Amino acid sequence: MLQLIRLFVKWQLWSDHRGQDMIEYALLAALVTVLAVAAVPGIGSSINIVFSKVNSIMILSASS
Repeated sequence: MLQLIRLFVKWQLWSDHRGQDMIEYALLAALVTVLAVAAVPGIGSSINIVFSKVNSIMILSASS
């Protein structure tokens, strides 16, 4: 009888899908975070170059 109860509890746990969506969203959020952290250093240097060029153009146009 105890084995039958254990089997029933295991079956209930395996057939319960209520938390599945939350886990999928958490994994997706973790993936987006990892990709953002990996991309920021490369993007940061590119943005710095663009702002430096804009700054130099503004200095040249202000002095003339």
